[in-house]
Amino acid sequence: MRLQPVLGLVLRQYYLMRGSPTRVLPIFAWVTIDIVLWGFITRWLNGVGDSHMNFVPALLGMVLLWDFFTRVMQGVTTAFFEDLWSRNFLNIFASPLSINEYLSGLVLTAVTTSLVSLLAMLLLASVAFDLSYLVYGLLLVPYLLVLFLFGIALGILASAMVMRFGPASEWLVWPMPALLSPFAGVFYPLSTLPAWMQAVGRLLPPSYVFEGMRQILAGHSAPLSDLAAAVLLAAVQIVLAGWCFAAVHRYAVRSGLLARYSAESGAS
Repeated sequence: MRLQPVLGLVLRQYYLMRGSPTRVLPIFAWVTIDIVLWGFITRWLNGVGDSHMNFVPALLGMVLLWDFFTRVMQGVTTAFFEDLWSRNFLNIFASPLSINEYLSGLVLTAVTTSLVSLLAMLLLASVAFDLSYLVYGLLLVPYLLVLFLFGIALGILASAMVMRFGPASEWLVWPMPALLSPFAGVFYPLSTLPAWMQAVGRLLPPSYVFEGMRQILAGHSAPLSDLAAAVLLAAVQIVLAGWCFAAVHRYAVRSGLLARYSAESGAS
């Protein structure tokens, strides 16, 4: 795999963002709204609740970590959609760019945007609501890695879905994090869910992250076996998502879908 084409894709996204502030705004806007909304909710709960639980790390911290996962996923899909919106598929895939290089460019773009978003979240939440991520301990780093890997896997899979079913399926991508959040146990333990939802949740790496973080906040040690299972699941899902994208790309090339999408977009 060549590094220069990968960096070229990242540079293209940089130029797009530099030339259009509306592309940069969503990186910070929704995160800021969630921080303000959940920050005041947790402050209110701390004031009226009879328990000694601090709801800031228990709720606000979880919300922001889920937002981080969402930014990672949307970093991949948005970079992919830029080629869809600009009818650039034929140019991209007619070049000597390999699928691995194209996906690596999407991933590197997601890394950049998600890290910027994460730093903004940490700064705003700590200044406005005294949220310190140090309360989660050193396991915060591998937990963020799991969320990052799963966000990459879901972003690649969502991009493959749009390539297969066309631009009209784009609307299915944006609600994906919201649809998965009940199964991932972002706000509550998995034990509160019905058995079938728990079974689905165990297939999602974020469920192990949020369960472990709740264990830490309760004063217990998070099981490392769950962390290992989450990392393994996320790694396997990235491989499967990459395989799915490559298979859909081969089908789209052979069936002429890429040219058809460009014609449909041009006609609209």
